[in-house]
Amino acid sequence: MSQYRIVHTTGYRYDGGVTDSFNEARMTPSTSRRQLVLSSRLDISPVAWTYNYRDYWGTSAVAFEVHERHSELKVVATSTVDIHEMTNQVDPIGWDGLADPALQDRYGELLSQTDYVRPHRDVARIADQVRRSSANPREAVAELTRRLRGTVSYLPGVTQVHTQASEVWGKGAGVCQDIAHLCLGGLREMGIPARYVSGYVVQRATPPIGEVLVGESHAWLQYFDGEWLAFDPTSESVPSGTHVEVGFGRDYSDVPPLKGIYTGSAGSQMYVSVEMTRLT
Repeated sequence: MSQYRIVHTTGYRYDGGVTDSFNEARMTPSTSRRQLVLSSRLDISPVAWTYNYRDYWGTSAVAFEVHERHSELKVVATSTVDIHEMTNQVDPIGWDGLADPALQDRYGELLSQTDYVRPHRDVARIADQVRRSSANPREAVAELTRRLRGTVSYLPGVTQVHTQASEVWGKGAGVCQDIAHLCLGGLREMGIPARYVSGYVVQRATPPIGEVLVGESHAWLQYFDGEWLAFDPTSESVPSGTHVEVGFGRDYSDVPPLKGIYTGSAGSQMYVSVEMTRLT
């Protein structure tokens, strides 16, 4: 078991004053089978009216409003989380289990393609080949990822937050969000319920205790094979104790860390930083 303190700072600097800012933040980790949130706090500047709730997918969300004139909006989420090593708790259900109409109805939203994840025809063809040659869904997840990553490399700066999976395939490169979307489309094409995971990761397997490290907002996926199983297609591995979950959804649009609208004609520049400190 590992324990981390995460400080996620994000916000906007505006070119001029703005008013009536309405926003939602999804920056607080949620307690699950693999992690326990010991404490969490969201600080907003300027001071805002807030409303805490869990969204449709079970992600902790905070809606907030700022009505005074301001030139910067800053949100700081500070959390302490215990991460546990996971073991499979139920037997796989395999392809026959995934073909059950009751299961397909239950997870229909996570079997349907969205604009973000809808696969390019080449990806759909690869998914069909992998489905036919794989003995079980878990084998298919690893093989699909291997084949897609053989074409699409991790490269920041070539995509934007709204880039769709079909475009990523054409570019041959993208970031973790893009790679997760690409693989989600392929898994759903094979009939495997799959969901997008938003969270944090530190890129060192065994970070020293007490050292503040630069973390990252990160994206990976979970697929259903009798239970929800995590897989990180960017690293082509099962997430370890350095991954911290924040929320789930069909794609990125269900779990953006911060989104909102405001009144004013000023342009804006977004900033983001994540610090992670291993405590135990």
